[in-house]
Amino acid sequence: MRSFVFIYRPMRFFLLSLLASISLLHAADPVSFRVSDFEFERPANWHWVPASSPMRKAHLQAPGAAEDAQADVIFFHFGAGQGGTVEANVNRWVAQFQNAESATSTEKIGNTAITYVKSKGTFLSGMPGTSPVPLENQGLRGAILESPNGDVYVKMTGPLATVEASEAAFIEMVRKAAGQ
Repeated sequence: MRSFVFIYRPMRFFLLSLLASISLLHAADPVSFRVSDFEFERPANWHWVPASSPMRKAHLQAPGAAEDAQADVIFFHFGAGQGGTVEANVNRWVAQFQNAESATSTEKIGNTAITYVKSKGTFLSGMPGTSPVPLENQGLRGAILESPNGDVYVKMTGPLATVEASEAAFIEMVRKAAGQ
């Protein structure tokens, strides 16, 4: 009986430590986060992804109908006077699609001008300077929030059905950040 108690206590400690570690992992996934002048609130069913490069200020994933049908939502900020003009970024995003249907629109919330971009078609995925990989039936929703401290670029790309299903949450997230 004595040896059972000896084994039981370390196991209990291990299990409690494991549960505490798991809860800390989820606590690290922020519900809200700042990119330059804007405080964004992550939609409830979207997942936080650690940013894979210093250029990315935040990375979220919008869930799709299947596990491999998620859309990536990437946030960029390069600083005042950096990152190019709004028009240059819109043109670059649209040029990443072949056989695309694209549209832009603008709105102003408080002092923040926002340019929205929609595109769908064959997305040419890949890093600049590499051979692009064509992905059919893809979508893009982008938003550029203008700021004297440098524009913030929010770009969602992924399977068209996921991007379209996530569009309302994307726009609401951007509008809330611009209105603060």
